[in-house]
Amino acid sequence: MKKIVLLFLLIAISCKPAKKELNAQEIIDKTMVSSGADKVKNSKIGFKFRDVDYAAVRKNGNFELFRFTNNSDNKTVEDVLSNNGFKRFVDGKLVKTNDSIANVIANAVNSVHYFSVLPFGLNDKAVHKKLLASSKIKGKDYHKIEVTFSKDGGGEDFEDVFIYWIGKEDFLIDYLAYSYHTNGGGKRFRALKKESIKNGIRFVDFENYKPLHKEISLIDIDKAFEKNELKKVSEIILENIEVKLLK
Repeated sequence: MKKIVLLFLLIAISCKPAKKELNAQEIIDKTMVSSGADKVKNSKIGFKFRDVDYAAVRKNGNFELFRFTNNSDNKTVEDVLSNNGFKRFVDGKLVKTNDSIANVIANAVNSVHYFSVLPFGLNDKAVHKKLLASSKIKGKDYHKIEVTFSKDGGGEDFEDVFIYWIGKEDFLIDYLAYSYHTNGGGKRFRALKKESIKNGIRFVDFENYKPLHKEISLIDIDKAFEKNELKKVSEIILENIEVKLLK
């Protein structure tokens, strides 16, 4: 009798449908929820990065991204990037900025805000996602997703390529890498240093690495990390994080 019961159990297990493989979009959608990034779209967020204050207000598709610094005359400089473009204020007064300089500043402001709330932004229209072969780093299994951008809507750095390592169990980004073309180009790999949760939104500090050899490809940079073939060049740390969710 026991053999018959065991046989039926083996048949039942063998007939169980295989676990559905998720595609890149489904993985990113789960990551949005797991990290709380879905809450970013209606929020006020402030933080300090490398001794500079930043703030962002996002509401129903509209956004204002701020950076606050002081110039050589110790006047407050407020850079604002929004749906309506870029503006600079000095001591509260709007100042005219050369277009080429304005683009450089706007890209710098956007870059800091973009990285601060990842994976928010990975469902923008200009983003193209591709599922790569799974990866394992330090014994943990990861989905590996490549992200590229359309020229239309992809910003000044639309040719950059990103790869994200997303935990198969927790659907959180622990590692990311990217290739860039500005200032002679290069590659970077970021590894999770510390995470913090503010009002349900996950923020991550990263250790920032570069390859020891130019021959290391972006797609294999995780393997190079495991082999200690990367050099730590900096840390990406957000301080004084404050979050207010908007209705």
